[in-house]
Amino acid sequence: MDIGIIGFGGVSKAFIKLLIDKENYLKKKNLEIKVKYIIKSNGGIYNKEGINIKELVNKDSNLTDFNFKENIDIHKIIENKDVDTLVELTSTNIETGEPGLTHIRLALENNINVVTGNKGPILLEYKKLKSIADKGGLALGIGCTTGGALPSINVGNYDIAGSEILSIEGILNGTSNYILSEMYESEVEYTDALNKAISLGIAEANYKLDVEGYDTASKTLILANVLMDGNLSIKDINIEGIDNIKKEDILDEKYRGNKIKLIGKAYKEDNEIHAYVRPEVITKEHPLYFVDNKNKGVNYSTDTLGNISIIGGASGTINAAASILRDIVNMDRGIK
Repeated sequence: MDIGIIGFGGVSKAFIKLLIDKENYLKKKNLEIKVKYIIKSNGGIYNKEGINIKELVNKDSNLTDFNFKENIDIHKIIENKDVDTLVELTSTNIETGEPGLTHIRLALENNINVVTGNKGPILLEYKKLKSIADKGGLALGIGCTTGGALPSINVGNYDIAGSEILSIEGILNGTSNYILSEMYESEVEYTDALNKAISLGIAEANYKLDVEGYDTASKTLILANVLMDGNLSIKDINIEGIDNIKKEDILDEKYRGNKIKLIGKAYKEDNEIHAYVRPEVITKEHPLYFVDNKNKGVNYSTDTLGNISIIGGASGTINAAASILRDIVNMDRGIK
């Protein structure tokens, strides 16, 4: 498999290192992956025979000191016609989806499979992109967009096949969940828990999308549109984050045996799909009660299979990179 990588943040770098770490595993799967392009915003590197990623990592373990050439971009990939898969990992923009949206569209229109962790294009234009992929018999791997390592898309697509999903309820943001767990366990104020998350590197520099609920909203909408055939946008979902929760709120529920969690939910009502994000009180009987710290979880309510829950999915760049590799391996198996 010949691939090009666009985007050069933490997940991309982790993915490059993961390909080296998983070399023997991939050989056992008879899957040879050649990285021909590594591209960032101001250029890229290219080798038509495949970049020696081991050499790159040995020279610079932080993957920072490369000679990026300005004329190597998505158009060069299209022009050269020498990859079958694009790994699109540019930064998420939930307002326009760019530049990832253009990258993905151009790749699919030019007979190139796509695997992405970029929520923006999938949130905004999933159905159009999936239509292009289906028309060309191509794969569009999006498992990384709704919880990283958590296989929420895969379970909804394949393991619940033949059943109608009536609702999807999830704890989908590791940063917010860590903060709420810290407030619960250490009995501290929101700002103290947030500062600890920042100091540990759990909360990113732009943590507002996490704590104000927008990251959860994006993932909830993707799940609704992909798995429930919804057509929702960000304006269709009511969003409330955790930034106004007080220690007293947490402790009052703790003493009752309950927890407060940031829940994203999509559900069917009167043949329409609705969605919201808000902090909710959940009891010990709730399937997501024990989803704590950075873990995430999703519960699917179905018409014939009952309730199905998945819990776990570690948060971090290596875990997100692993979900990208998971989609590639599944794509090699013929899953589109």
